[in-house]
Amino acid sequence: MSTRRHVLAIVPAHVGGRAAGTALAATFPGDAHVTVVESAGEDPAALREAHAIVTALAAVDAGHLAAAPRLELVQCASHGYDYVDTAAARARGVTVCTIGSTGAEAQNVAEQTFALMLALAKQLVPAHTALREADWALPRLQRSLTELSGKTLGIVGLGQIGREVARRAAAFDLRILYTARRRVPAETEERLGARHVPLDELLAASDYVTLHAPLTEETRHLLDARRLALLKPTAFVINTARGALIDQDALADALERGALAGAGLDVFDPEPPTPSLRLLKAPNVVLSPHVGGVTRETVVRIGLAAVRNAADFLAGRPPRDVVN
Repeated sequence: MSTRRHVLAIVPAHVGGRAAGTALAATFPGDAHVTVVESAGEDPAALREAHAIVTALAAVDAGHLAAAPRLELVQCASHGYDYVDTAAARARGVTVCTIGSTGAEAQNVAEQTFALMLALAKQLVPAHTALREADWALPRLQRSLTELSGKTLGIVGLGQIGREVARRAAAFDLRILYTARRRVPAETEERLGARHVPLDELLAASDYVTLHAPLTEETRHLLDARRLALLKPTAFVINTARGALIDQDALADALERGALAGAGLDVFDPEPPTPSLRLLKAPNVVLSPHVGGVTRETVVRIGLAAVRNAADFLAGRPPRDVVN
């Protein structure tokens, strides 16, 4: 890699900021010149010089791309890429990559999915809150407690993360349905014990629905009011993918009416969520601040995967996980 190759590492404050970006920059090969910022427009000179951008959930839009005449690559430090204008990048000949095939986040997001499912099924948050207030809530809570065993889990998206969820579901004796843009090979379905069905059928049949699809124009508000109405009133919705996959107002309506049993949400639209977001006060919701892909272990794996792919690209080697 030439010493003239410039990299812009963008890590916004809500996912670690400059300190995390500096740690990420330190993993680049020594001949890369890396500038760390918290937003793409923070340092216009560095943006003009950048041959590659590595971004951790920070927006890279058409304006940023136009201001970066040397740019060749936008590397997302995530499985998703909805925060990058991929159409504008394609028009300018800029490659966009993720870390999707590395599975760097998959294991932890799958664990977070089950943490939310179990918290809802076992009413852990209201039970914890009640006991803190010296309220022995067993008589009240037992009417809403449920179990995973023998229930149907609907997985929307069977990529790396969806497959990790399916693998764990077998241990809970869950029946698995899935829907995806492309049906997986029959041997994969057999190994995971997963049956492919259309989305509407999945929603109507599932006791738990978990989202693991990328956010695109086609999947935005994938669960809208019509589709949420297909769910059983005893069903739970889990979202550890992207907040905008669900119409958040429609979900709040369903929860407030008692048309759904509950929701476990690790992602929001926008992030961080605004204080006025109705889901923050909706009944029987378990919330976490987009921590599904973040542990001490996964942060290292994600950063290294993104840096390796960017370094390969800049060195003239074929990159992985090109999305545009």
